[in-house]
Amino acid sequence: MTDKPSVTIIGLGSMGQALANAYLEAGHPTTVWNRTAAKADALVARGATRAATVSDALWASDLVVLCVLDYAAVDGLLAPNADMLRGRVLVNLTNGQPEQARRTGEWATAQGAEYLDGGIMAIPSMIGTPEAFILYSGSQTAFDRYQAALEVLAVPNFVGTDAGLAALNDLALLSGMYGTIAGARHATALIGPERAAEFTTSLLIPWLQAMANVLAPSSTEREAGDIPSEESPLDMQAIALANIVEASRSEGVGEDLLAHLLTPMRDIIAAGEGDVLTDLVDAIGKEIRS
Repeated sequence: MTDKPSVTIIGLGSMGQALANAYLEAGHPTTVWNRTAAKADALVARGATRAATVSDALWASDLVVLCVLDYAAVDGLLAPNADMLRGRVLVNLTNGQPEQARRTGEWATAQGAEYLDGGIMAIPSMIGTPEAFILYSGSQTAFDRYQAALEVLAVPNFVGTDAGLAALNDLALLSGMYGTIAGARHATALIGPERAAEFTTSLLIPWLQAMANVLAPSSTEREAGDIPSEESPLDMQAIALANIVEASRSEGVGEDLLAHLLTPMRDIIAAGEGDVLTDLVDAIGKEIRS
């Protein structure tokens, strides 16, 4: 017997498996369901209850966590079982768009459920560690009621009662991550495979960590990510970007890896400080589009 709330996990991909394992390890009675039933075998061996149907999974717990491929899958699972949602807290950790989250939240609320949409800012191996955090939006009441249970998975961060805000913040953070990864891929390609590992550890990561301070605005008039012109004049940035492009070409780095430079190039050109980049932007853009 336990005073910890029971939880149902619907969807047992790599992330769903991690979520279910975290709840089992924390001592929560855990029910699991997956379209391919065999994916629950290891969890059942650890003490989880396998639900035969989605309806059974929903019936088993007041706290229901979904983590499936997309919102079409969410709709396909929940719509035929709408009568099972009344009185339950539905936590949807499926990656999607803000409008999808809002529509699903409105629908779930109309069925009598409380709805939380979530954005997982972690990979499966990070679930249950202090480094992981999950963004939540939607029902403040549901978040407050189950905050302790949500803390089992990751640090919970409630970003607002608009159900779409978790997805919006999730996608914005991923955008920043993918931009950083794109820049890092280009950097290691430029430095060469034989030096890439040492370069990444000793120079690239410390440099990116130091430059993260640039994201903190020094005044309300400055947008996050802007480098003050007095610290790095646009004409100097234009020359540096042009040199990066030419060096990449001479080192045989494919122009598709230069895509992350197009936006800063265009911004400098628009400010009238980067005429030297105009032809490069056009050439790179044509190469990427082809």
